[in-house]
Amino acid sequence: MSELPETTPLCPRCAHETIGHIFSSPVPGVWEVLQCSRCLYMWRTSEPARRTRRDAYPEAFKMTPGDIAAAPEVPAVPPLVADYQVTGSAWTP
Repeated sequence: MSELPETTPLCPRCAHETIGHIFSSPVPGVWEVLQCSRCLYMWRTSEPARRTRRDAYPEAFKMTPGDIAAAPEVPAVPPLVADYQVTGSAWTP
């Protein structure tokens, strides 16, 4: 994850200053995908202000360093089931 110039805004979710550049649009200059190094929030620069700017981000979803430290662990994705067949919208072992 490369670092962006100092002009990069704060993370919309946790106000952290270290924002990494993840990906650029196939058409140069159209959008960038950014990620906060503290809370791991990711966003595309072409999204609306409520997703990209700290001052417009919904209060209910803002996080503090304490919130992040106390967050429960996200469970791992279970392993795939071997030898299954897809039948319509369901699968059969």
